Amino acid sequence: MSNKTVIIVHSGDMDKLYSALIIANGSLSMGMEASLYFTFWGLERLKKGGLEKGPLSKMNFLGLGKWMVKGRMKKANVAPLEKMMTDFKELGGKIIACEMTMEIMGIKQEQLRTEWIDEYGAVGTYVHEAKDAEITLFI
Repeated sequence: MSNKTVIIVHSGDMDKLYSALIIANGSLSMGMEASLYFTFWGLERLKKGGLEKGPLSKMNFLGLGKWMVKGRMKKANVAPLEKMMTDFKELGGKIIACEMTMEIMGIKQEQLRTEWIDEYGAVGTYVHEAKDAEITLFI
């Protein structure tokens, strides 16, 4: 086993993306490697301007719930998603974008924040990344 955390980011929901980044940044800060494999609705968040667009997974209430949660997070000094992603990359985190999902959902590379993406790959890329990881998660 390698000292690594690999997370499939399947959901584009704001709270789930926070969970993935909190765990990944925590892993990096503890000296582990960390990789995020973005697929389906998670991949939508890698689009330019897409990081903050996801709804809450529960109690979104047409955006009102998200607005309330973001306000509470700000009061608690929780970093915005953009900062968490920047920290993840600065700490050495790796992002893999699913090529198959890009094709299925009609997403072009030029639509994505390519400065964040380290690799484009399919399921084999994920399996190779995760096969020896100590921690693997699906969010």
